[in-house]
Amino acid sequence: MPREGTGPDFIEALARGLEVITAFGPGQPEMTLAEVATAASLARPTARRILLTLEELGYVRAGGRGYALTPRVLDLGVSYVRSMGLWDVARPHLERLVARTNESCSIAQLDGSDIVYVARVAVPKIVALTVQIGTRFPALPTSLGKVQLAALGPAELDAVLAQPTRSGLVPRWRPERAERDAELREVRARGWALTDEQLALGIRSVAAPLRDGSGRVIAGVNVNCHAAETPVERLLEHHLPLLLQTAGEISADFARLDTVPHVTVPAVS
Repeated sequence: MPREGTGPDFIEALARGLEVITAFGPGQPEMTLAEVATAASLARPTARRILLTLEELGYVRAGGRGYALTPRVLDLGVSYVRSMGLWDVARPHLERLVARTNESCSIAQLDGSDIVYVARVAVPKIVALTVQIGTRFPALPTSLGKVQLAALGPAELDAVLAQPTRSGLVPRWRPERAERDAELREVRARGWALTDEQLALGIRSVAAPLRDGSGRVIAGVNVNCHAAETPVERLLEHHLPLLLQTAGEISADFARLDTVPHVTVPAVS
């Protein structure tokens, strides 16, 4: 657990508070005190004090059955996205890509063995899975995950995939090591990844890596479609070239952003 950290600077109370927030998983929008305490492996009095503190800060509200997170929790994730500058850089490019493909487009980053969505422009369509900022899925069966996993060395790849998923979704594709490595070699060689209903039925997507100024892969960008509406041929022949162009443009803009000096100007008294 996170609160088992070592060193004199580790703040156990902060770790416990974060564990309470992350205890509210898929299908658990509201939890009783006992459920929170069990999910976070805390004593009930400790869980209660943390919940009351989070309620006072506006991150949790008390309901009829128990406690629920408030939208203010999203500020934590939005702060990360804003600090990275990804949304500011990517937004106009994603909007143009959506206009040209009429499909939803997203950016996600690796977090352990999962991907987490950090930017998205959606087209209203009926899809099998709901995706929003902060949504996480197992990385390997997603196109967004494949393009980032393919950039890792063997030891780092094994270490990343050894971490347990926190998505709660069981994917359809769970390959053995040899099949996994062959798939990632192909992704690495061609520079993009396809997922055809490997995550869930009806979900088909193609993704390309996003790079910083040093060439390091920092995220993935994709075009996502419904398998019943968009055949693989359409995805690869029409959407993929537009996606690759967009990925290059976002990477170039992000690299330029890295070169801009950030200077703090002192206030004039």
